[in-house]
Amino acid sequence: QVQLLEFGGGLVQAGGSLRPSCAAPGRTFSQYALGWFRQAPGKDREFVAAISWGGAGINYADSVEGRFTISRDNAKKTVYLQMNSLKPEDTAVYYCAANAMLATLRHGYWGQGTQVTVSS
Repeated sequence: QVQLLEFGGGLVQAGGSLRPSCAAPGRTFSQYALGWFRQAPGKDREFVAAISWGGAGINYADSVEGRFTISRDNAKKTVYLQMNSLKPEDTAVYYCAANAMLATLRHGYWGQGTQVTVSS
């Protein structure tokens, strides 16, 4: 079992930045691929970004490429999502996910989500 705790969402104006974080206390943090997904009202949950257990493999959704950066600190057992140049369409609940492989993140463990709201 992996417990994921997101924090660091909030309200920001368009063009601003936020850096939500996801802590995963536990002995096996470094063995998991980690990712961020988001879900806007009335829409399906969609992939945002993911990082492999060692940090060498990173993927982004086309909609956030160049604006968002995912990173992880295995010593702190935390994964970060630096979000710059935010747009109103980035407004959503952001969820952290963990699983053994990048390809299976959707079928692994989930956090409770953190709200990100971007005002125009």
